[in-house]
Amino acid sequence: MSIGESSAPAVVAPVGVLAEATASPLRRPRGLVGEIVASLAASIREGRMAPGDKLPSEAEIMARFGVSRTVVRESLSRLQASSLVETRHGIGTFVLAPEPKSNFQIAEHDFATVSDVIAVLELRISLETEAAGLAALRRSADNLAAMAAALQAFEESIQRDSDAVPPDFEFHMEIARATGNRHFADLMTYLGTMIIPRTRVNTALNAPEGRLSYLQRVHAEHQDIYQAIHDQDVEAARSAMRLHLSNSRERLQHGRNLHTLGPSG
Repeated sequence: MSIGESSAPAVVAPVGVLAEATASPLRRPRGLVGEIVASLAASIREGRMAPGDKLPSEAEIMARFGVSRTVVRESLSRLQASSLVETRHGIGTFVLAPEPKSNFQIAEHDFATVSDVIAVLELRISLETEAAGLAALRRSADNLAAMAAALQAFEESIQRDSDAVPPDFEFHMEIARATGNRHFADLMTYLGTMIIPRTRVNTALNAPEGRLSYLQRVHAEHQDIYQAIHDQDVEAARSAMRLHLSNSRERLQHGRNLHTLGPSG
């Protein structure tokens, strides 16, 4: 996502609306996205930024909050997913008029049981299989570089005894971005890292082959998806993603039989 400068007249929100939430550079990275989203959302909902107002530039938000461009872009993606703003490429990001509230939502309580997690995974199989095919057609060099970086981070995480959830989500998120269709990325942003089964079910700890071998198998499945997208092989990309998520469903069904819920180690 990019917020460019526009030569056309636009009402720009005063930078003062961000000042209230400016935090110290010593903040923990984990809460930065939520903090920026909460601040900007409050400015919009309380009327300090009105429909049609243009948000400050990425660089200005980075300076005000003391964060990286990646954090700013993820924050803006979340605001888009909440239908609070709209990005017009090459122009900027603008506040949207409120929309009628939708009844559709997937909240924390919708992941209360293994069966709930499986239900969301079945939605992902439909969504991400097609996303992988579109990504194979449309991916850019930047998309491929981001996917490769996520794969490298995943491998490093599992060697450090981590659950590797952040790079796992980032890999799937980058595939959604590579479709060139913002609705895929918006939905993935809306669902967040809770769509990764390991955040809800101890699949890694319960895997018969052991935690490390289990995560290495997941990593190998990711590599197959990446290779197909890299080669622009649409059917292979769809097939690799479908197999990966179907394998996840089987692992979840195994976890359901064990009746173990909670964060993985």
